[in-house]
Amino acid sequence: MSFLNYTYMLKCSDGTLYTGWTNDLEKRVEAHNSGKGAKYTKARRPVELAYYEEFETKEQAMKREYAIKQLGRKEKQKLIAGKKVKLSDERKEKED
Repeated sequence: MSFLNYTYMLKCSDGTLYTGWTNDLEKRVEAHNSGKGAKYTKARRPVELAYYEEFETKEQAMKREYAIKQLGRKEKQKLIAGKKVKLSDERKEKED
């Protein structure tokens, strides 16, 4: 099984967090740091990779990106620290 899609969080130079998805993690982080990533990160360089997850499909990565973006800063920091965070999407999938 090869993973080709990633959901990731970047820590920006101003301490904020940015969440996105990509199919080439290394290239995407380089793009953010060169100013060719998202408009949000362009003014907050340099950025560093703080967290990522691997997925088989683009759809899975995008769904996870959305779920992480719904979290507050404290929950995102727990996720980065490796602590369990309950997401509404995960609860729904377990119930289905």
